[in-house]
Amino acid sequence: MNDAPSLFEADDASRPLADRLRPRTLRGVVGQDHLLASSGPIGRMVEAHRLVSMVLWGPPGCGKTTIARLLAEQTDLAFEPLSATFSGVADLRKVFSAAQRRREVGQGTMLFVDEIHRFNRAQQDSFLPYVEDGTVVLVGATTENPSFELNGALLSRAQVFVLKRLDDVALQTLIARAEELLGAPLPLTNDARQALVAMADGDGRYLLNMIEQVHALPAPVDTAALAAAVQKRAPLYDKGQEGHYNLISALHKAMRGSDPDAALYWLARMLDGGEDPLFIARRITRFATEDVGMADPQAVQQALAAWDVYERLGSPEGELAIAQAVVYLATAPKSIGVYRGFNRARAAAKRTGSLMPPAHILNAPTRLMKDLGYGDGYQYDPDTQAGFSGANYFPDGMPRETFYQPGTRGYERAISERLAHWARLRAAAPASAKPDPPGTSSNGPVRD
Repeated sequence: MNDAPSLFEADDASRPLADRLRPRTLRGVVGQDHLLASSGPIGRMVEAHRLVSMVLWGPPGCGKTTIARLLAEQTDLAFEPLSATFSGVADLRKVFSAAQRRREVGQGTMLFVDEIHRFNRAQQDSFLPYVEDGTVVLVGATTENPSFELNGALLSRAQVFVLKRLDDVALQTLIARAEELLGAPLPLTNDARQALVAMADGDGRYLLNMIEQVHALPAPVDTAALAAAVQKRAPLYDKGQEGHYNLISALHKAMRGSDPDAALYWLARMLDGGEDPLFIARRITRFATEDVGMADPQAVQQALAAWDVYERLGSPEGELAIAQAVVYLATAPKSIGVYRGFNRARAAAKRTGSLMPPAHILNAPTRLMKDLGYGDGYQYDPDTQAGFSGANYFPDGMPRETFYQPGTRGYERAISERLAHWARLRAAAPASAKPDPPGTSSNGPVRD
């Protein structure tokens, strides 16, 4: 093993392969050159021999713990590891006390907190004075978005570095290192080797654990034998956390971008990850009203039909109905005219307060209401010559506003032409035109 002495710990066959292959220097860490190279932000800190507190945010098996250990070694800091899952305030106090004693003799301390997002707000606050005065250099590791899970005060004192999911090149590098350490190539066909990388799904630790299971199998191991020998890694997807919101956002954007193929991919990713299909059904129904709207009034019916079909059939049969609705929505003409119009109307409603409707469009079921002029001059539009009276339906004293502005795609093209026609009729109505006498319209009795 050519560079094993500089890259890896002394080998001990009783230890797990992932631990035996743990790098001894930062240059042995794969897939994170954007942070660890000499030009990267962490690489520059190491060269300057001065670390700041940081949060390492990345998926499982990308090297967060290894990087933290190596940073402590290469900057001569005492390494104090804690897991937020098993530790509490008492454990933190012990670490802070020991760090203060070290500081008195000129020794720095790195406090590494794995799964730091599991500490509650009060526990996170306990870090602040010790991070602030330099008693500890805090390195937190998390798989969750720090913006959602960590205190703002803590984030203001620590830099967040995003670690990447290991790509195929990095995973192939780990396979080569494992084969070198084990002293023999893995008994895999070329297709099985590629399948092994795909099954790891970017998780280096999981890849090495699978290699431990397959390296002693009799050759040749094809993809079918590989699948029988090892368990496929569950997709990285947390229905209650950021992955949930990232993938539904990707599905939404793909449909909005009229890309049915990408939309089907993100739908499949969510269903494969265990997402509730009814959650997806609700979201695509919202999409139909928000992003398609009146450009295709049938879109919401398609979404509701998919929702209904899934509730009747369940999985997996009902998932096809959701897929069909996703394709329909992705290929439908898009308009946010109703969405924007409603928002403008809501803003106007808040601005104008409790203005009364104009009296001519109010019903008058009592004598008093008739005496007050309710319903006077109301024109029943279907009975007018043009089927359009041009009457004012806004409150008295409120100027007419245009909230709904249809586009020119799909059904909204016809709506746009119709509204323009009515606007011309409204503008052509004589300013001195008198309303019909109370109780009648231009062509017959008043109707509700």
